[in-house]
Amino acid sequence: MTNSNIVVYGTNWCWDCTRARKLLKRLQVEYEWINIDKDQLGEQFVLETNDGMRSVPTIVFPDGSIMVEPSSQQLEDKLKIFQSKTSG
Repeated sequence: MTNSNIVVYGTNWCWDCTRARKLLKRLQVEYEWINIDKDQLGEQFVLETNDGMRSVPTIVFPDGSIMVEPSSQQLEDKLKIFQSKTSG
């Protein structure tokens, strides 16, 4: 499955971000990575989205839905739903 319109906001030191990125790679999902430690606009988006918290990963899908700190199972389930909508 490929879609570069998925955006993952996170940090390099965050274990949950690493886990989410490994899952996306394993499932061959293309995404844009924004490191909020280096991208001020990305950090601002995360803060605004999460009531002032730097909660990562914050994952934005092309349909506008957002997942924050999802478990691997939650993210995989969302990707299956997303894939079924884009393939049909």
